[in-house]
Amino acid sequence: MNIIGIIASQRREGNTAFIVNKLLEGAREQGANTQSFSFSDLDIKPCRGCWACHKGDQGCVINDDMQKIYDTLESTDVIILGLPIYMGQMSAQGKIFTDRLFARFSPRFSPFFKDNTVKKQMVLSFNQGNPDADLFKPYINYTSQMFRTLDFDVKEVPVVTDLRSGFINDREDLCRDLTHFGSSLAMI
Repeated sequence: MNIIGIIASQRREGNTAFIVNKLLEGAREQGANTQSFSFSDLDIKPCRGCWACHKGDQGCVINDDMQKIYDTLESTDVIILGLPIYMGQMSAQGKIFTDRLFARFSPRFSPFFKDNTVKKQMVLSFNQGNPDADLFKPYINYTSQMFRTLDFDVKEVPVVTDLRSGFINDREDLCRDLTHFGSSLAMI
């Protein structure tokens, strides 16, 4: 089982990184091969909308760190996409990652859809400062449905809340739950 974590935040040691790394730790404990990519360490530019990725076999023509992720996606069974909620929706880094998936994944209604595309399993891990788990539920549901429309097999959508009240690593129950949930990912 190969699992990658995408940390769609610029904060190298922030809440999103902590959550994704705890999930990956749990998966590793069950024997999964894991790798993480953090936007704080990457130079990934927005999609240009040039369509070059679908005009031939060369893929995306933007020469940046997204190429590393594309290469890793080929052998990945599960993608954990860590998304902080900023201004009621995913971070700009999360949106850039999502847009750049266009070069590799096209929905069934697209003229670029290929039947041999391997459906990837995905976990959308949202986190927010607000303690109300339902506050951004419409957006979270929308995002989950968007990835399903793009033919991702969205397995889980955990939402970690109340991140304004102290350090996340002081929440022992949360650390335990994240590691346990990560362990279950190695079995899907």
